[in-house]
Amino acid sequence: MRFFDFTFILYFLPITLLIYLCLSFSKKLQNTWLFIASLMFYTTGKLMNVVVFGVSLAINYFLGLLIDGGKQKDKNTKKILIVGIICNALVLFVVKYLYLFLEKNDIMQYAKGREFDCFNAVSISFFVLRGISYLVDIYRDDATVLSNPIDCGLYMFFFPQVLAGPIMRYKDTEQFIRERKINVSNITEGIWRFAIGFIKKVVIANGYASIVDNTYKLTQTGSGLYSVSGMMAWIGAVFFVLQIYFDFSAYSDMAIGLSKIFGFECHENFDYPLAAKSINEFWRKCHMTMVQWFKDYVFLPLCGSKPKNADVIIRNIVIVCLLIGVWHNVSLTLIVWAMLNAFLIIVEKVIDFEKWKLSSIIKRLYVCIVILLSSVILRADSLFTAKEYFENMFLANKNPFMSNIPLMVLREYYMLVIPSIIFAIPTIPYIKNKISSSENVFAISLYKIISFSAVCAGMVLAICILVRGNVDTFVILKLGL
Repeated sequence: MRFFDFTFILYFLPITLLIYLCLSFSKKLQNTWLFIASLMFYTTGKLMNVVVFGVSLAINYFLGLLIDGGKQKDKNTKKILIVGIICNALVLFVVKYLYLFLEKNDIMQYAKGREFDCFNAVSISFFVLRGISYLVDIYRDDATVLSNPIDCGLYMFFFPQVLAGPIMRYKDTEQFIRERKINVSNITEGIWRFAIGFIKKVVIANGYASIVDNTYKLTQTGSGLYSVSGMMAWIGAVFFVLQIYFDFSAYSDMAIGLSKIFGFECHENFDYPLAAKSINEFWRKCHMTMVQWFKDYVFLPLCGSKPKNADVIIRNIVIVCLLIGVWHNVSLTLIVWAMLNAFLIIVEKVIDFEKWKLSSIIKRLYVCIVILLSSVILRADSLFTAKEYFENMFLANKNPFMSNIPLMVLREYYMLVIPSIIFAIPTIPYIKNKISSSENVFAISLYKIISFSAVCAGMVLAICILVRGNVDTFVILKLGL
């Protein structure tokens, strides 16, 4: 089930919310219902999903109790924590990596169409990180253990957040598991945020899908008359950057909105990263909850309280970037992409790039070019495809620079590209802040009317696209990220 499916919007969400509101007299019953709803969301018709979720929940719940009960025995408690981290890593390895390896090598082809297909639809990587966060935060005394397994399961599998984030640390979520408020204001704000994400996904991100997919397919198979021109390769790369940004940020918007509807607060996951002036700043603004998770649970423990040795810091940056790449998926393209980012982050820190007195335009142009080129590696099926794509971009494949196709694409897509660029940089927040600071009642009212009208028009357009039935799945799931 996906957030933009009619089944979710018309049936699952209203029924889940209605029953949740009817149970407002008991937080325990509300948590139980949300846990059941989350299981239904992820495991509908898939027995193996239930097994995987059950195993993961049992591991973290019981080890969490052991860690909480043995806090006075530091060595034994630390051993339990290490066992818990290893167990979570094994769940990720067996379910996501071993299965995919066996499937690709035709060892488990008999399972196709049966229970094992479910693993392609479940982003297990995210709830594994939540499980580790649960154990570590209890060990550090940053949060208290959940004595009810239902509450523990709700934290791990809460349906708005697990598929692709935001990755909420347990210490930031515990208070909402135990006590939360739900009111009309939360519901309306949540619906508004969900609607924005819905439009970004269905109208904007989905609009680029066919061009990006076909450009990469032609890179692999096209030649002669069907070769990809240099201009088309650059357009395809730009479109993919816009596609994955709006796709991923759309999911985060919808997840944050849905969480708010049920009384949970989430951290922001994106802060206009495409407007960053360095790669370091880009990763402080992009997928922020993932970066924060790896910083808290990997980088800082490896560095110690006050790291002074530059070699140690560089080593740990490489380790973290490598783990992020492998966590997404075990593929050469992702590992190369992760190592490229690690190299650029380290170089910028060594030369103190962020303090260079360069024009903001030059710095932003540098970031855009780097992100554009690295995204080719991220999107390519293999390093060979990435090489072919780069050759098309730089006319090293005996391909023409220009053809009729890119001109036709630009004519048809400029009405999508222009608003995409406007929304990809902090244009709207800038306008909103200017209007709010002016304290002009007419301007504020006009801004609200225009905003409401724009979202309503966007929702109508998105629903029309959904009715046509040609909405692609989330890119991060499609690429196995």
